[in-house]
Amino acid sequence: MATQSAAVMQRMNGTEIVERSSEEILNQCSQTHELIARRAFEIFESSGGSPGHDLENWFRAESELLQPVSLNTTELYGEYVVRAEVPGFGGRDIRNRIFRTLELSSDVDTSAVSATVQDGILTVHLPKI
Repeated sequence: MATQSAAVMQRMNGTEIVERSSEEILNQCSQTHELIARRAFEIFESSGGSPGHDLENWFRAESELLQPVSLNTTELYGEYVVRAEVPGFGGRDIRNRIFRTLELSSDVDTSAVSATVQDGILTVHLPKI
């Protein structure tokens, strides 16, 4: 399986609103999860199918398929605010290339999630229920 990558030729200035329905986001997350799982299984098979390396295979598959992103999560005024460094990317460039799972202490109102990209920082607002 070929490794997927993205390249950006110029940095976008200003703020762009990133709009996705919660159904589209969940679908993209499922597709990304499946892609990683398939690659991790390929790694498992190529190493002779020896058990006990599941997590190592998963992390290797993630590193081959996804762009590493530094995150900062804060809790403010009834919402979580997640900031991710995405230098060189604009809102239209971010299409299922960032995949992170966060453990949050409260449920989130997925219908009210919003995100913007400005100066290479993706900011996602996750309102609590």
